[in-house]
Amino acid sequence: MANGTATPTDLDTRLEAHRTELTGYCYRMLGSSFEAEDAVQDTMVRAWRSYDKFEGRSSLRSWLYRIATNVCLDMLTAGNKRARPMDLTESTPLAQAALSPRPDNTWLEPMPDARVLPTTEDPAEAAVAKESVRLAFMAALQQLPAKQRAVLILREVLAWKASEVAELLGTSVASVNSALQRARATLAERQEPGAGAAVSDPLDEDQQKLLDRYVAAFEGYDMAALTALLHEDAVMTMPPFDLWLTGTRDITGFMTTLGAPCAGSRLVPVQVNGLPGFAQYKPDPDKGGFTPWAVQVLEISDGRITGFHCFLDTQRWFPLFDLPLHLEAETDQVEQGA
Repeated sequence: MANGTATPTDLDTRLEAHRTELTGYCYRMLGSSFEAEDAVQDTMVRAWRSYDKFEGRSSLRSWLYRIATNVCLDMLTAGNKRARPMDLTESTPLAQAALSPRPDNTWLEPMPDARVLPTTEDPAEAAVAKESVRLAFMAALQQLPAKQRAVLILREVLAWKASEVAELLGTSVASVNSALQRARATLAERQEPGAGAAVSDPLDEDQQKLLDRYVAAFEGYDMAALTALLHEDAVMTMPPFDLWLTGTRDITGFMTTLGAPCAGSRLVPVQVNGLPGFAQYKPDPDKGGFTPWAVQVLEISDGRITGFHCFLDTQRWFPLFDLPLHLEAETDQVEQGA
């Protein structure tokens, strides 16, 4: 098809073919699921409006990445860095626990795998894609200056050549290589909680059994069983609250005190940030059945759960994951829609 002769339907189809991978790229850049989708939509609109100026000197894919990069860099000029609770405060002992919310734009946000991980038949490529949206890696990316962030993602996640990245950013190969070296050094200096999370794709038999035991322990609110599944240094976070807890004693202690209303909850599996997760519904005392409470993201290492991250803004997260906002009492599970 010659450039400039695409029909509106043809062009829509060609642009949409890149939406998932562009969303993944923008999500890694911005740390926000909603801002990433806004950035991609802006990219699509800009591409549509300027398609007649696209001269075909690069591929359509490269051109779209250039537009998306510029959109993200513009959005990052304010310098906002998305974070997890452990990036902002010290761990709080249970005796001092207080639920203090921070604004939405403070937090690194969860993202359904289906929205950011394109289908690929290459297992190695799929593994890199999943590892690069995990919460610990995403948090580390947020510590990089915006252009270093772009270089690292393009070179190490998307496997672009240095010359391709230089052309996209309008700079030299030497500048790209220097930025990549600095980005690698910054990441190497950071010892991220949860960075050792090791999850097979697909889950191996032992990991699946661990998740099955977790569901049974959580739905039964059996703290002894849950303690047996948690690493002794496990971390629990609850954005939008900046509180985070370390260790089985404080985590289970919280769940039986401030978190006691979660007893009797139901868990629905979701695929989130390249990790196993669950949509948690707690009993609804007003309507009966179950009401949304959290999207849980689990980090696993050496046969134990090392990270237990609960994103509580259910009015935002459950629609993003195509999850219902109510479960009937007789319904223990719903089919994942994301």
